[in-house]
Amino acid sequence: MLFEQLNLIEPILQALKTEGYTKPTPIQAKSIPLVLHGNDLLGCAQTGTGKTAAFAIPIIQLLAKKAPSFSGKRPIRSLILTPTRELAIQIGESFTNYGKGTKLRYHTIFGGVGKQPQVDALRKGIDVLVATPGRLLDLISEGHIDLQQLEIFVLDEADRMLDMGFIHDVRRVIKKLPQKRQSLFFSATMPPAIVQLAGTILRNPKKVEVTPVSSTANTINQAVYFVDKGNKKRLLVNVLQNPEIERTLVFTRTKHGADRVVKDLAKAKIKAQAIHGNKSQNARQGALKNFKNKVTRVLVATDIAARGIDIDELTHVINFDLPNIPESYVHRIGRTGRAGASGIAFSFCDASEKPYLKDIEKLIGKKVSVIDTHPYPLMIHEVPKPTPRAPRPKRTFKHKRKNR
Repeated sequence: MLFEQLNLIEPILQALKTEGYTKPTPIQAKSIPLVLHGNDLLGCAQTGTGKTAAFAIPIIQLLAKKAPSFSGKRPIRSLILTPTRELAIQIGESFTNYGKGTKLRYHTIFGGVGKQPQVDALRKGIDVLVATPGRLLDLISEGHIDLQQLEIFVLDEADRMLDMGFIHDVRRVIKKLPQKRQSLFFSATMPPAIVQLAGTILRNPKKVEVTPVSSTANTINQAVYFVDKGNKKRLLVNVLQNPEIERTLVFTRTKHGADRVVKDLAKAKIKAQAIHGNKSQNARQGALKNFKNKVTRVLVATDIAARGIDIDELTHVINFDLPNIPESYVHRIGRTGRAGASGIAFSFCDASEKPYLKDIEKLIGKKVSVIDTHPYPLMIHEVPKPTPRAPRPKRTFKHKRKNR
């Protein structure tokens, strides 16, 4: 199927050609017609399947073709609610790219930066607002945002909203929306809490599911290195000696761990930058820009910070630390092998992480192949149990009589 077969308007088709898109991904081919016909949608799709375009393209077309019934400042007609700043920026860029041939206005708001530029943009009037929950609620409470004329609402990355503790904020936002609206709901996984939330937002939704829940794409080759924790940094340098790895996204479990990896790579003269919650917004966007432009070879990230990263032709992902939540593994390696391209995911596993690997393999339904021909094989196969402390002798206190 081609995009021309989806009855899209010419400005969108031209924009897609400019972006180099010819064939829609499965979720795009299934979702776009349903949204264009005004249906509520429940989309279950793992990261990297092209779901941003699956809702952005039809929203642009619906808003562009329907003359708004207002005079004066244009109201917000579509709201996309997403969990992270990085993902909000990525979605905002997608709307700008796909809708450049229309007269619609788009804006993105998120926390961690000054409010005034965002308030100024809102005062001018916008059609599509992409927002994170916290900043959105702040600006609503301050009277800068009115959602009563909203036509289309999108809740993106619902499972991540739940993981990050935003579920109460999401419910507060929903109460601000008009009852009559079209709603689109996207999540990579569908735990019971997410299914329940979807039931409160959607009305007679059409369901689109392009892959089994929590599965990994067949286009990604997965492999694991068993290595002692102390040798992981040496193994990473060794792996990066392969010139075929032009750019790679490296995952750590903690923010401090990401910074340590960057320092270790710098000592080996490998250009790397970290992206995580302790970095300023400018630093995060600068690191991401350098990585996209191939100025930086390695981007080291934590799970939450990386959720909005969308890099074309990213061939490698490396799990420096295995995640203790198996679903996070699926999201991590989904950064590569996107839109049908092939990708490679390496994982470093020390003795303490073996249970994590077992959980991951159970979730994805297959064994991860082992690379055992490397210079730092695992020597400590079991985590030593802490030696029990000898009981402390009871302290006795001798009270001296005061001289009277």
